[in-house]
Amino acid sequence: MDILRFITAGSVDDGKSTLIGRLLYDSKNILVDQLEALEKQSKNKNENGIDLAILTDGLRAEREQGITIDVAYRYFSTPKRKFIIADAPGHIQYTRNMITGASNSQLIVILIDARQGVIEQTKRHSIIASLLKMKHVVVAINKMDLVDYTQEIFNDIKIQYDEVAAKLGLENISYFPISAFHGDNIVSRSENMSWYDGLSLLDFLETVEVNNNNEFESPRFQVQYVIRPQTDELHDYRGYAGEVISGVYKKGDEITVLPQNINTKISSIETGGKETDAVFAGQPAVIHIEDDIDISRGDFLVKPDSLPKMENEIEAVVCWLDKKELTEGSKYFIQHKSKLLKALIKEIEYKIDVNTLEKIPVTENIRLNEVVKVRLKTASPLVFDSFNESRNTGNAILIDETGNSTVGAVMIL
Repeated sequence: MDILRFITAGSVDDGKSTLIGRLLYDSKNILVDQLEALEKQSKNKNENGIDLAILTDGLRAEREQGITIDVAYRYFSTPKRKFIIADAPGHIQYTRNMITGASNSQLIVILIDARQGVIEQTKRHSIIASLLKMKHVVVAINKMDLVDYTQEIFNDIKIQYDEVAAKLGLENISYFPISAFHGDNIVSRSENMSWYDGLSLLDFLETVEVNNNNEFESPRFQVQYVIRPQTDELHDYRGYAGEVISGVYKKGDEITVLPQNINTKISSIETGGKETDAVFAGQPAVIHIEDDIDISRGDFLVKPDSLPKMENEIEAVVCWLDKKELTEGSKYFIQHKSKLLKALIKEIEYKIDVNTLEKIPVTENIRLNEVVKVRLKTASPLVFDSFNESRNTGNAILIDETGNSTVGAVMIL
């Protein structure tokens, strides 16, 4: 059974947490003791006597204020598919949380309040979906019960969002008229909207085809750990452990070790403690090579005929996540999967307006939640593919050198 990772996004009070709660409740993924606890804690009760939003709002402040502050992850399954849901905050100051949740998602569900239509935060989340190259966008027009389930309102919002999607280059847009509070068109089709002849939201999520890391064919394997037991029975054992990011690796394959740029061959492969002839994208593996080469954590094993880029200077789009402002000349660590390097902000080229995607000249320091195009210089060559080619090897984070906090989400161009 495959797994679909998706994120819900929208403005404050659009009903993201209620939607997830409804998916869990109506698909029978809530235990009896959870239901009893919900009934005691619920303030905004629906017809079943519970507030579905507090299934995901786990922090005390979230429950007291009725808002989502941090990204909450929930897991559920149906007979057809397993799901990992990220519930993202709607407040503007928590946009950075939404970015981190979206970076690992294959699909985004953008909620729109039927009474409000497309608003600034809708555009902001859509731009992030565009920057993160989301393959599928679900637009859930919520609270249809508060507009008398009117088809014209649904159609008007659909036209509004079509314009936004066209400007951003978003594709594979699916629209659903729903009421998360009452459960209309969430798990089963609603009788209140006979004019809608599409799938329920859950039916769509169960059947939508999403590309996984196999879509990027070029083989990529990054070393996470060098296994060197140095015991009597394993005196000469040296294996390079990691996950196959993309492509296929077979025993006997010629490979290039980067950034050293040295060629060798795979002598054997292990997975699950047993030798195998081949490993594929998504599998953990230990790879052994024929030659003694100095290989460290973060180095790549790739095929000579499909080499990634290797540069000291990179262009990137950065979503700034820190209250401390970003300035030219600032130094950070850049974490690219298992590789950690020192990096310098050589130039901030321009800001990206999150409402229009216009390029804005930089006249002051970069603040929290702003998106910028930068040139980074790294202490040693960085091995990468562009984000457009592969989300897996084209993303990174910037880390503050002193506080070790994550300050920037990086999409390498």
